[in-house]
Amino acid sequence: MISSIVVYGGSGALGRAIVSAFIAKKWSVISVDFFPNQEATSNILLVKNDSLEEQGKRVVNEVKEPVDAIVCVAGGWAGGNAASPELFANSELMWKQSVHSSLVAAHLASKSLKAGGLLTLTGAYPAQKGTPFMIGYGMAKAAVHQLVASLAGPDSGLPADAKVNAILPVTLDTPMNRSGMPSADFSSWTPCSEVAETLYAWASKSKSVNSGKLVEIVTKDNKTTYTEK
Repeated sequence: MISSIVVYGGSGALGRAIVSAFIAKKWSVISVDFFPNQEATSNILLVKNDSLEEQGKRVVNEVKEPVDAIVCVAGGWAGGNAASPELFANSELMWKQSVHSSLVAAHLASKSLKAGGLLTLTGAYPAQKGTPFMIGYGMAKAAVHQLVASLAGPDSGLPADAKVNAILPVTLDTPMNRSGMPSADFSSWTPCSEVAETLYAWASKSKSVNSGKLVEIVTKDNKTTYTEK
């Protein structure tokens, strides 16, 4: 039987790397995003003006068969402190991109994840403490961290023996980040392909996962470590 995964955010930089990695391993891959990923087995296209409830119904209704794993890597970044003119707009955007997508992924897991399957969300390493220059981003990612703790508890609605965790990268090595920070030390950035291979190891159960954990992803001198918190 072919294993299957839903990649929420499958057309972003990390999402594309994950789709490619799982397709290479002969998995069936459903990409969920506003734009199709041509490499995926199938696509669920989101609608920009959908409410959270409409988005949730759209995704749940289009996943027809139980899946082995769900990975949510949808999100983005926006800065701004309490005095920023963009505070409210940026904070609302960050909430929609990170929290709404994570909630839909969690609800999908309650309906379509196989018993013993994996749900991985995306938090952020900096959001473990204050983020004064990017308040909206930090708040949204901290909410994702809390969601993981809730989902790992009893009566969370997830299937029996399901595992849930979150990846907490510092900086991913993406074309957008390179163009925005051309003078940065790239040896401290984590390649998307590296994260994708780790997610495959977790989803395929070749590497064990502890439920309810936040997994810090730190790269130094081109070497990446994963630390559960």
